[in-house]
Amino acid sequence: SVSRGREQTMQLNQAATLLSCLISTSSAFTSVGRRPVSRLASVRRFVATTPDAVDNSVSPNRSEPTTWECDDDLTECKEVPACNEVECRTSLDVRIHDTWYDLTGWRKAHPAGTHWIDWYDGRDATEVMDAFHSEKARGMWDRLPKSKPEAVKILDEEVPATSKASIAFRELRDQLEKDGWWERDIKHEITLLGIWGGLVAGAIATAHTVAPLSIFLTALAMTNAGWLGHDYVHGVDKWCDRMRYFVCYGAGLGVTWWSDKHNKHHALTNEQGVDEDIATDPFLYTWAPDPEHDSPLRKIQHWIFWIPFSALFALWRVDTLNVVVNAIEEKRPNAKQELFLLLAHYFVMLSVLPFNVWFPAVFLSGFMSAMIVTPTHQSEEFFSEFQHDWVTAQFTSTRNGVMTNPFSEWLWGGMQYQLEHHLFPSMPRSKYPLLKPILQKFAEENNIPGGYRESGEFEILKMNWELYKRVAEADAVPGAPYSRGHGQLGAIDLGFSPAAGGFKGRAGD
Repeated sequence: SVSRGREQTMQLNQAATLLSCLISTSSAFTSVGRRPVSRLASVRRFVATTPDAVDNSVSPNRSEPTTWECDDDLTECKEVPACNEVECRTSLDVRIHDTWYDLTGWRKAHPAGTHWIDWYDGRDATEVMDAFHSEKARGMWDRLPKSKPEAVKILDEEVPATSKASIAFRELRDQLEKDGWWERDIKHEITLLGIWGGLVAGAIATAHTVAPLSIFLTALAMTNAGWLGHDYVHGVDKWCDRMRYFVCYGAGLGVTWWSDKHNKHHALTNEQGVDEDIATDPFLYTWAPDPEHDSPLRKIQHWIFWIPFSALFALWRVDTLNVVVNAIEEKRPNAKQELFLLLAHYFVMLSVLPFNVWFPAVFLSGFMSAMIVTPTHQSEEFFSEFQHDWVTAQFTSTRNGVMTNPFSEWLWGGMQYQLEHHLFPSMPRSKYPLLKPILQKFAEENNIPGGYRESGEFEILKMNWELYKRVAEADAVPGAPYSRGHGQLGAIDLGFSPAAGGFKGRAGD
């Protein structure tokens, strides 16, 4: 027992050293050497209309420009002076279900951060609002003050009208909600959790006797926990409310990190300079870069892709720790609870699994996960501009995988139905197979370019490898879109994307 205790102590020391090195390495790759000027939207000095709950004591004769300030739950909004000694605060107008709302006074209260509100200034956020929010949250926009008619007139002239595909999609979503597609099959969820538990038990039982088998089972458990947690973080039902933090103690990944990074990928899929899922250089390039941002590794990336693929899960874990520490410093909700659960995960893992099992399992799991998540988008269209038709953009930037056997069907964790997931991320993944023919019919009826895209599981991997090969053989392109993400929200916060919008607020906002 003494030797076993020494062994565990050594494992903990090794793990601490490893994590420290990984965090240092990650910081080196994600730090920003310079802060470029964001490409902010044009300043609009509009005044919102008066909502039901209004304080008219400020500038009652409208001689001075005013704007709105709202409390967190939107129970009260009041007018305040729009100008201080330095500048005037502009209105921040977002279109939701064909109505423009002034979100100026509520942007700071948005639970996911101000950057999301700023990004949709002067844009339609209907599909993103519906996709990521619960029914309760989706009903709150009616409490927001509506944009002033003068602002609406200009915005309607500048912003494309709602597309026919978007209108049809909203009707489809309403019908699916009425038909109960968001009702979760609890027995099915318990079965999936039981499989994960069996993998964990098997990995522990063989850890000191059959290490290779334990490594394989641990890697499967890590990947499986990631897909389960992915479903629960997206979900908006009561089961997901209870299981939201499973991804922390089951996979060692953070809810805050996942929400920040992954929701950006869903909202802005394949937008160059914004979507970090296609911003994988300097290790893997998905398009020929500007010479300033090129790397010698690009020329051989199709031969060494398996190396960065294998590091995926380790980097996700490191990013998780960095984000949760920042979240605590920023006093984001439940950040301390999240850190506690992550530490519990590492305590248990390092206590029951030796280093020669859990360490290679992290990289094997990373390889399996990368082989699943990368090909469903990287071989499809990339966008250099903001996509106003979100629905069509999801179809044209996504390709599903068709599995050839039951093991692959389980291993992919619902990601083979990537289009279904992107259009309806909060829907239980067990519903996706039944949703497939409905979306195939939708694509045909709405003349979606390229239709419903899918390829066999091996063909789609081949397509991804061929992309890496084409980019490796291409010459660098001066002026090519910048791709590096610079951390979780760098693309949005720093405005690298040609599509970058934003809100110029009052000094100090």
